[in-house]
Amino acid sequence: MKKILLPTDFSKNAFNAISYGLQLFKDDECTFYLLNTYTPRFYRVDYLIGGPPVSTIPDMGVDLSLEGLKRTRERVEKEFPNPKHQFKTISVFNTLTAQIQETCESEQIAMVIMGTQGASGAEEFFLGSNTVHVIRKSDCPVLAVPEDYTFKGIDQILFPTDYASKYKIEELEPLQQMALKFNAVIHVVHAVEDDDITARQLKNKAFLKEQLKEYKVVFQDVTKQYMPNVVHNYTDKNQIDLIVMMNKRHSFLDRLLLKQNVDVIGYSSSVPFLVLRDTSEIIK
Repeated sequence: MKKILLPTDFSKNAFNAISYGLQLFKDDECTFYLLNTYTPRFYRVDYLIGGPPVSTIPDMGVDLSLEGLKRTRERVEKEFPNPKHQFKTISVFNTLTAQIQETCESEQIAMVIMGTQGASGAEEFFLGSNTVHVIRKSDCPVLAVPEDYTFKGIDQILFPTDYASKYKIEELEPLQQMALKFNAVIHVVHAVEDDDITARQLKNKAFLKEQLKEYKVVFQDVTKQYMPNVVHNYTDKNQIDLIVMMNKRHSFLDRLLLKQNVDVIGYSSSVPFLVLRDTSEIIK
């Protein structure tokens, strides 16, 4: 049985991501964990002994969290009845990123699904600050769902790569599972930012081809374009339903996530964005 973590702040954006996740896995037996974290608006000494759950002093944050989770669970069970799905709620005194890490480890979570809207609401940035922090820290696959995006199946998957590393087989599994589940085409796109492709890149490309040989795959090299622009343009032109990317420090994803990167300004993801863990070493 799959275990899926659904963080929520009870916003419209968060519920939209929950709805997407429930439809994405409608044919799978799943346990969905609805997670809400809260922190105090002001410091209290009694938090030192374990936080609000063990304190005798009422805390409005606890009540709001528990009530919000109760309403959310009732709503999803009403709007998306499915005998294959069961739900658990988690209300925790913690930061969101830290609790997601802890829950993923303790419950062996297969995927985190959350919305993209940031607290700032800045339209020029395609991921909000909470989502960025989770993606950068998480060892678990994270699926970010754009605000108001409606699930309609997955026919085309975009997998951008620089072929700089030899991916680990187990870390490619979520990509393969999505392609198999929906009989989707995987578009492996490489933006050739340098003049030449190295022998090591060619070797890594051959390895990736071998791992994806059982799937419908299109390999595409794009020249004279910066990778963020390639992702944006390719998504629009090829009706991409899901972008899948590996999470490696100092990679294209890192550049894409950094708000201060002026080259990213104006980029917005119009489709869900799945980030996978990448622990492979870059060897030049």
